[in-house]
Order: sequence, then C-alpha cells, then structure tokens
Amino acid sequence: MLQSIILQAPAKVNYRLDVIARRPDGYHELRMIMQRVNLCDQVSIKLIDGNEIKVSCGREGVPDGEGNIAWKAARALLDLAGQPSGVEIAIQKNIPVAAGLGGGSSDCAAVLLGLNELLGLGLSCEQLMEIGVKLGADVPFFVFQQTALAEGIGEKLTPLTGLPPAWVVLVNPNLPVSTAWVYKNLQLTQRERLATIPDSFEDVASICRVLSNDLESVTIPAFPVISEIKDELIARGACCSLMSGSGPTVFGLFDDEATARTAGEALRGNNDWFVAVVETV
Repeated sequence: MLQSIILQAPAKVNYRLDVIARRPDGYHELRMIMQRVNLCDQVSIKLIDGNEIKVSCGREGVPDGEGNIAWKAARALLDLAGQPSGVEIAIQKNIPVAAGLGGGSSDCAAVLLGLNELLGLGLSCEQLMEIGVKLGADVPFFVFQQTALAEGIGEKLTPLTGLPPAWVVLVNPNLPVSTAWVYKNLQLTQRERLATIPDSFEDVASICRVLSNDLESVTIPAFPVISEIKDELIARGACCSLMSGSGPTVFGLFDDEATARTAGEALRGNNDWFVAVVETV
C-alpha cells in the first residue's frame, strides 16, 4: 500500500463569471466557465505514525496547520476512514495567493484525491465533490478535473468538451484581493436573461466572445491597474483579456506560443508583477 504521493494542483481561470443572485445563506448563485491551466502547486502527502495532521507551506499569507484548507481536507478524510493515522502535507506554492486563480481550493482538492488513494477509501468523484464543497466553493471543480460549466455556488458541474487549447499569459500585480470583500461590495443588476453559452467553440476567438466577469465592476475601480494590464495584454497580441475570479490576476488568451511568450517577457521586464506563460489543460 502506498505511503506517500505527490500531486500537481493546477490553477484555474474563469472564461465566464455571472453572478445571478444573492442566496439566503450568504453565498451567491453563479454561472461560470472554469478552465484549468498548467501553473501548478506541488502537494506532497505522506502517511505517518500517530494521529497528527501536519501542513507546511512556508508562504506568507498561507497558514500552516489547522488554518489551512488542506488541513481541513485531511481531517475530513481521516475522520471518514475511521482508522488511526497521521498525515504530513507539504505544499510548494507556485500559484499566487489571494489571486483569483483558485490555488488554495486546488491544494485542498489534491489532498482529497491523494488521501482517497493512500487510505484506500474508494470514494467516487461525486462523493469527494460533496466533501469538497463544504470546504470551499471551488473545490469540487478541481476534484472534477475537467473544463466545466459551474452553477449553484460552483458545485453543479457540467463538463464542457472540445474547447480549443489556448496559450494563456497570467499577470498578477501583487495586490492580494479578498474574495469576501469583492462579493460584499457587488451591486447585483437585474438581468432580463442570461447570455447563452454555446455548445461548442471552434477557436480561441469563439472563447473570446463569451468572456465576461461580473466581479470586475468591484475590483477594477478599487485597483485600476487591472484595467491597465488588460489593455497591455491586448496591445501585445492577446485575442482577449479578462480578470480571473475576484482578481486581481488578469489573463490574456493567445493563439500561438511565440506571441504569448513575447508578451510575457515584455510584461515581466517592465514591472515587478508576477507573470506566467501557461497552457490550458
């Protein structure tokens, strides 16, 4: 039986983020198109003697121990296993923190997937998603491991197949943004109807036609640099650009690797921003 496992926990971008309504439980009804990219944290999970859960990350802004969502994921599965065991989790952070890229949720999902295997629990994807949504709204998407249309608070997932691959330039101006603050300050507008999501996408240009993020209305006025980054990505050859999640990370979609890498180098050279050139997965 395996005693340890190392998993890659990918970031995500939102091609679409519609906020439909505020729910009585404080969450919001959403409709999102969620796409993973190959910027990944590395999550190492090891079974140890005793019953302690150890989580180490060593990144400012990310708690070790019980304050980490990965600790909560481990606790949930160890309780379910009903067998004495300890777990040691080491997270190597490559995804920026509080950036709208889902890094913490992805780490959490990796722990659920990894411990399900190490402990021989045999839980289905659906069962892991049910556990995950109690830990974070984006966790089920990362357990799902497919491009998806996400509805509800993000837990109702429909696979979106056949989306064309794209090169993605991620730019984060190193300004942590609180998701809770963004949603608290969002003014919901009355919608006549939701825009239709196509059944298929032929090329990157067809993805660009659905790009939209309701949360930009809160984050951009507070952090105008987000709009500046969007404009710069377009000027450097992006087919389209959008803020991901609650921000402040902005992404640009590119048809080809060479243009994406040239744009990434230019943006990296002019500022102390975090810049990554990645692909969709």
